Amino acid sequence: MRKSVWLLLAMMLVLSMFLAACKGGDPESTGTPGDDPNTGEEQEEQTDDNEEEPPVVEDTGPVDGGDLIIGTGGDPTLFNPLYSNDSISSDIEGMLYVGLVGSEPEEFNPTTENGLAESVEQSDDGLTYTVKLKEGIKFHDGEPLTADDVVFTYNIPLHEDYDGPRKSNFEALESVEKKDDLTVIFHMKQVDAQFPSVGLSYGILPEHILSDVPIADLGDHEFNRKNPIGSGPFKFVEWVEGQYVKVEAFDEFYLGRPHLDSLTFKIIKDANAMLTQLQNGDINFWSGVPQSDIEVVKEFSDSIGIKIEEGLALSYTFFAYNLRNDLFKEKEVRQAITHAIDRQLIVDTIMEGYGEVADVPESPLSWAYNPDVPSFEYDPEKAKEMLAAAGWEPGNDGILEKDGKKFSFETKTNQGNKVREDIVILLQEQLKEVGIELKPRIVEFGSLIADIDPGVWNFDAIVLGWSLATDPDPSGIFHTKEIEKGLNFIGYSNPELDKLMEAQLQQQDKEKRKEQIGEIQAKLAEDQPYTFLYYPIEFRAMPAELEGYVFHAKDELYNIHEWWINKE
Repeated sequence: MRKSVWLLLAMMLVLSMFLAACKGGDPESTGTPGDDPNTGEEQEEQTDDNEEEPPVVEDTGPVDGGDLIIGTGGDPTLFNPLYSNDSISSDIEGMLYVGLVGSEPEEFNPTTENGLAESVEQSDDGLTYTVKLKEGIKFHDGEPLTADDVVFTYNIPLHEDYDGPRKSNFEALESVEKKDDLTVIFHMKQVDAQFPSVGLSYGILPEHILSDVPIADLGDHEFNRKNPIGSGPFKFVEWVEGQYVKVEAFDEFYLGRPHLDSLTFKIIKDANAMLTQLQNGDINFWSGVPQSDIEVVKEFSDSIGIKIEEGLALSYTFFAYNLRNDLFKEKEVRQAITHAIDRQLIVDTIMEGYGEVADVPESPLSWAYNPDVPSFEYDPEKAKEMLAAAGWEPGNDGILEKDGKKFSFETKTNQGNKVREDIVILLQEQLKEVGIELKPRIVEFGSLIADIDPGVWNFDAIVLGWSLATDPDPSGIFHTKEIEKGLNFIGYSNPELDKLMEAQLQQQDKEKRKEQIGEIQAKLAEDQPYTFLYYPIEFRAMPAELEGYVFHAKDELYNIHEWWINKE
């Protein structure tokens, strides 16, 4: 009565890829011996019996050794995947921990190839998952990773005292039980379409270290910052706040010791300084080279031994409003703000054309992307009309007023992200044209994340981006239940959409689920809880001699244990 979850997901979770956007240019065409380079047709090889054949050079394959110095724009917050909610922490966690499943680099289907699971089987009714672990997996301290650790990890978000931001990913999970040392059974309360790809992807924590820590205290425990221990390809060495995080190769990694000896995540909070350090060789890997700087990087890349990989990222950038603020409560006002913003100009100028205007909170890479939604094109006159209809009239200084209150607010974004800093300035100029005063404020990344933490919500508006999950479920960001302790920091609530978001998670038919998610996207586009700005094309700079790299739109350090430096 059971069948492999991978057979089911091959039908459910296939994404439509924009392949042209995901390649850094067409590769040079190289034929094999005997191929005509002009026609591609096989030719008869001609040899001279008197001609001495060149010596055969043996391909020794990957070699061990070498270090990467990775430039990153801010400090992480902590190293525990059940509690962090920022991309910098997540990148480093990906080196320290491994989930039961990973994801493929193109269609993003869940896979056991780079996960801890040997196999995952799902029952026909979708309510039971049986996970068999690979043998010989060890934590960084040498202790074996077993079913007990999996059960321990998954019981954390099920505990009533868990206060991390990932609770919604486990709400359909009823219980987890150990069958034997290498087998775990997950029992679901109801079907959860995202669980195979998202729920099973969280890094496994060590029970032998954390079992005595009260769940209420786990989020603040020193394990998360001073000595995180997982089973990933690299183990933690040290974190010097404001300077760097260093990890080194784990010799007993279950997929084989990484070829690279170490990684240093160097914290550089200014984009211009990052560019200078790349050019000087102080860093040699930079994911997220600003689009405005990419031509400069390409000019000096050959001279310093750098190559560029590019592709459409599985993310989007947005301008969001704190909907607890009366300025933004009316849908028509939010629509007017979007009308006042020339998003194509942002793509064409600030992004140097390396992106696409966004209308929904999902990437065009996703099989669930819906392009047929309400779109609020740049039309400042229309914006003025809509604001006037909502009761906003110009004051003596030209700033709109209503009931004695000026339409003036502060907008935050993170220091070191040159594109976002430029966007906030452009937003200030364009909103001024319709009578809205936007006051930019550039803050350190960690401080910005703290400002949007549950219960804090210290912002009027914000320019930020979401790195998306491989499953297109939007409820983790927009469902009402995510306001208090989750990722819905803007306070958006739509009971009608809540029901739809819940329904799509219980839908096993891919096409029906796609229709439901498309309907959700259309309604979110109409409500404009965010002004969706753009989907970026991402540029990653790395050593020219780096081998084994595969572009993954979600994971910039995908399969890093296979990377190696070719010094020949």
